[in-house]
Amino acid sequence: MKLDVIKLDSGVAGSIELADDIFGLEPRGDILQRVVRWQRAKAQAGTHSVLGKSDVSYSTKKIYRQKGTGGARHGSRKAPTFRHGGTYKGPTPRSHAFDLPKKVRALGLRHALSAKATAGELVIVEDLNLTDAKTAAVAKAVRENGWKRVLVIDGSEVNEGFARAARNIEGVDILPSMGANVYDILKRDTLVITRSGVEALEARLK
Repeated sequence: MKLDVIKLDSGVAGSIELADDIFGLEPRGDILQRVVRWQRAKAQAGTHSVLGKSDVSYSTKKIYRQKGTGGARHGSRKAPTFRHGGTYKGPTPRSHAFDLPKKVRALGLRHALSAKATAGELVIVEDLNLTDAKTAAVAKAVRENGWKRVLVIDGSEVNEGFARAARNIEGVDILPSMGANVYDILKRDTLVITRSGVEALEARLK
């Protein structure tokens, strides 16, 4: 697959040949869904908690005699049947993460990149160097290219000047190539990758 490479400010800077086994696959929704679920579960805090019967603060004295009341036989006001009693088998702090094979995770990233390429939402730029690395210059470049919600992936290291200038612009996110992931790629409208980012991704996924 061949794509034009543009300069961030303006103009075409040549072309690039993209690996078909990374950018030219037929996107599979089932694989993308598996990887996104894995990512979101891993990110879930899991701090939900309730008080059980043993956690509720209340007297341990038997609340009334065992026999002769004509009612149910209760021994503690902490029971879930009573108001302010403990919750039975309620949620406790835990990790929601589960395992997913590395091969599936790598395949998910390939399909996410291919999905953007297939939809025409993939843009390759020469680099992130700007003559004037200021917020106004980055905002102008984003506006002129028609990008709204965009994820920019650079090489092994993110261009520091561009990252500093873009951090206050809504809808622009930047990641190094090692931080590229399925969820962040899919939730943006446009994926922008630098030439060095493409090389780093291809090396990572080979």
